[in-house]
Amino acid sequence: MNVLFVCGKNKLRSPTAEQIFSTYPGVDVASAGVNNDAESSLSTELVEWADIIFVMESVHKRKMSSKFQRSLKHKKVVCLDIPDNYDFMDPDLIRLLKKTVPPFLPHVTLVEDTE
Repeated sequence: MNVLFVCGKNKLRSPTAEQIFSTYPGVDVASAGVNNDAESSLSTELVEWADIIFVMESVHKRKMSSKFQRSLKHKKVVCLDIPDNYDFMDPDLIRLLKKTVPPFLPHVTLVEDTE
């Protein structure tokens, strides 16, 4: 399953999600940002590659929809409603992502923390 995480600048939230879920069996992950100054900008190729797209806020979904409307036609897009007040790999952000994302990945085996 190809999973894409999207936020504004691709600096904190979506790269954290990408790193966390990259260890899950059966999941290929990528992340990108919708803003012009994003570290890795969202592209048509990424949108078309993804089986499911997670956006951090509704504003990201609106920006993505306006720019990639044709490519999003048959895509599942999930808004996680995670505000931009977390640092990269923030433990609270990690807990939130591990709680909110897996229910949308039903055939993916959850990876338990060993720490």
